[in-house]
Parts: sequence; structure tokens; C-alpha cells
Amino acid sequence: MTLVYAGVCSHAPGITGRADQADPEVRDAFYESLDQMRIDIEASGAEAIIVIAAEHFANFFMNNMPSFAMGMANFYDGPIEDAAWLGIEKFRAPGNPDLSKRIITEVMETVDVSYAEEWKFDHGIAVPLHFLTPKFDIPIIPVNINCQGPPLTPISRAWAFGEALRRAVESVPEKVAIVGTGGISHWPATPDSGKINEAWDRDFLDRWCRNDQEALLDYTDEQVYADAGQGGFEIRTFIAVAAAAGGAQGTVHFCEPIPIFAVSCTVASYDLS
Repeated sequence: MTLVYAGVCSHAPGITGRADQADPEVRDAFYESLDQMRIDIEASGAEAIIVIAAEHFANFFMNNMPSFAMGMANFYDGPIEDAAWLGIEKFRAPGNPDLSKRIITEVMETVDVSYAEEWKFDHGIAVPLHFLTPKFDIPIIPVNINCQGPPLTPISRAWAFGEALRRAVESVPEKVAIVGTGGISHWPATPDSGKINEAWDRDFLDRWCRNDQEALLDYTDEQVYADAGQGGFEIRTFIAVAAAAGGAQGTVHFCEPIPIFAVSCTVASYDLS
């Protein structure tokens, strides 16, 4: 088995950019969970991390919005946002174009995916990496699922992509970790920013931990938008990880609403043993 870790975490820009405004007790507990995630990934022996995120119009816009895109670059610079605003200094994360190409080629056998040899990381990837690879010493393979512009990537296809990604990872000798980032419920860049539907978040995470395919695919975009905001469309990244985990059962290590971060800050992982 070469998939050695599968988990998810939040990526809201406030996690780093507004850290001083959060309840320090809750914030620090969240940070500790992220640090444990780093420790677990390192302990897994992962030689690369596939980060599945929802890109925020930094690299892809409505004139070119693939359903799925994967990075195939030697390196990735970030953050594309103002470093002072995000609270993360400029960095360069290593890539592995050869490994990316092999994984992309295998994924393409069942799911159409675009690739990019240039990619600047926004907060969707920069915030998790700030905690998970603070030395930027492990190759990253970025993935974007279209959670931004309608028609959105169908949720069922996010599951199919996750299955294809698992098959692709199992076809290579390198040890690979997969981390999905995003949501869960949130209303970014709207008058409702800071609103959190905690009950909806916990119900979603229950489905995710049970790796219940039927329940995870039983969402419509209309329902998600009404109950979890447009930020809730990012459940696609979590669902892709669920599919990649191949029926494994999950554990929520941390999930607490932090309004100044505008999300229920989450860390969860699957038991792949």
C-alpha cells in the first residue's frame, strides 16, 4: 500500500491572518491538532503530499475553469495573496513533476483531468502547508476541484476522482499522503461572513467518518447553498478524500466553530491500517 495517509483540514485565510483575534484557548487547541496532523504525516513516511483544494480564482477563472486540475511543476510559489494579510511569508514549495505525471496519467484512464506546469498557491493550499510542512521540505502535488463557478464539478464525479486518485497512487512505488482542504459551512466575501452552521457541519462529518458513499453523495448544490453557503461547495474536496480512503473509517480530531476564522475549524483523518 502506497497511500499512507488520508485526512482533511480547514484552510480559511483567517486561520493565519486573524490569529490574534481568536479565542486563544480554542485557537491553540486547533493549532495543536494541525501539528499532530503534521506529526502523523511525517510518521507515515510520506514522500509526497497530494493537497486537494478549492482554488479561489487565483490561477483559474471563468475563461478557463477545469473540473479537475493537477499540478506538474518543479516548484510552487505562494502565497499569491498579500503575505501580511494572510500572515504567511512568501515561500517556495517543491514539486515532483515525474511523480505528478505518472499519477495524472493513471487518473486519466477513468477521469478527465487538466494539468498545470505553473501554479501559484493561494490560501487554500498555503494555510494547510504553513502547519503541515513548515519547512517546505516535502514535494507537493496540488489538486483543484471546481467548487467556484457553475456548472460546478458534480459531487458524484468528485467521488469518482477520489477513486481514480487512489488507484493512481497505488500504481506508484512512492509513499503518498492525501489531504483535502476547505469548508465546511461558510459564507466568504458576503454579509454573512462569519456565519457557521455547526449542526450541518457535524452531520456532514458524521457521514464522512462513516465513509458512507450514499449519504455523502446525497447532497444537491441548492441544498448546500441554502444550508452551508457557497463555501459549502468545498465538500467536494472532503468527498474525494473519502473515496480515496476506500471505505476506511474516520476520526474527527478537532471541530469547533471559530467565527473570526469564519468556519468550523476541522482536522480529521481516516484509519488506513
